[in-house]
Amino acid sequence: MNMLPTTRADQLARPETSATEWLIEGLWSTEAVGIIGGEPKCGKSFLALDLAVAVASSTPCLRHFPTRQSGAVLLYAAEDAWHIVRERLVGIACAAGVNFESLAIYVITVPTLRLDRSEHQQALQATVAQLQPKLLVLDPFVRLHAIDENVAGEVAPLLAYLRSLQRHHHTAVALVHHARKGAAHERGGQALRGSSELHAWGDSNLYLRRHSQNLYLNIEHRAAPGTDRLQLTLKANPPALALELVEPSPTAPCDRAQPSPQQRIEQILAAATAPITQRQLRQAAKMRASHVAEVLAKLVADGRISRSANGYRLKS
Repeated sequence: MNMLPTTRADQLARPETSATEWLIEGLWSTEAVGIIGGEPKCGKSFLALDLAVAVASSTPCLRHFPTRQSGAVLLYAAEDAWHIVRERLVGIACAAGVNFESLAIYVITVPTLRLDRSEHQQALQATVAQLQPKLLVLDPFVRLHAIDENVAGEVAPLLAYLRSLQRHHHTAVALVHHARKGAAHERGGQALRGSSELHAWGDSNLYLRRHSQNLYLNIEHRAAPGTDRLQLTLKANPPALALELVEPSPTAPCDRAQPSPQQRIEQILAAATAPITQRQLRQAAKMRASHVAEVLAKLVADGRISRSANGYRLKS
């Protein structure tokens, strides 16, 4: 049997640059694939369209993040009527101070695009090859397939196909995806609906989350530092309507940080008057069973809680 080819580590190709290259500085790296995630009605589509206008016009995204590379954008908006897509793009272009008619944003207008069908994959690949977009926006993931999102073996081939588009055509890919309901206390990637393959796939991920009446953006990168809890607002100044970054007031009190999963478990146990089962803890904390099990195992190992036949109890 023939050996696999190998190369000494010191003979591997050197990186062309040590610094992260940006499509939109701090927000989306060059040719990155990733997720724009959040619960319903959190502005995911507005954020995706803001990226599109920024790349097509070379203007700052959210009027804050500088666009370092510009070019055509290819967009598929599966849940909105075309006139709504146009109206939103017009509003964002107005907020950005650019001429809407000059934007090289191409909207895919087929009624259905299914990435689990080979003929649709081939059609999308041919479109990307023809237009050579700097950014491909697909909104949302749930409308692009008929697979089981919870099965990694079904999700992985679709993500691999999108990765192949990125590599062969040097285009960034932004995939809009929903978070699970009731996952507000989990990290952005862990809160995404379906398989963990989705979180692992992204090079740049953006997570939107509401807390009370406020909207926050968390930014995550594979090869650069991220940023948490940037406050956004949907600013209306007709005809302009777009998300914008809220500059923090130096005198405004900071929002109270959300407790970590371990802190939440400890708080529930501290308030209990009797041992609590793992199932009761999961329901009270609104966390996945696997996450509750991990926290409990750590707390037991650290000697902070005790376990009995009746459940778990915080040690005094």
